[in-house]
Amino acid sequence: MEWTSPEKMPLADVDVRFPQFKMEKKYDLKKVLSRMGMVDAFDQAKCNFSGMSGAKNVSLSQASHKAVVEVNEKGTEAAAATGFFLQASSLRQKPSFTANHPFLFFIRHNSSMNILFAGRFCSPEGEL
Repeated sequence: MEWTSPEKMPLADVDVRFPQFKMEKKYDLKKVLSRMGMVDAFDQAKCNFSGMSGAKNVSLSQASHKAVVEVNEKGTEAAAATGFFLQASSLRQKPSFTANHPFLFFIRHNSSMNILFAGRFCSPEGEL
């Protein structure tokens, strides 16, 4: 997506206000991985995990992924990654943005510029 390209996101000091929130999502990967061709790992007759376990007939029974993003006054926590917001003082007035409506959010790894988490927040409630 071109609009998520770092070149399209100039650095700016902005006063941002948004609600505290925590989002969790668990994904069942067994069906997805099977459709992608990873079927032997779930079949006791065909799987081979001898490099990981001395036991025979060891197969995967489930595959799942859980993502958690929490945003509060202390910063942002996403799985094992934590970031903090810095505020610089300035004489000119900063533009402001108040997220009192649904919004998209992205958590980007600054060194690689890769987007690590993307989400959609649909129901801001309470005081901002």
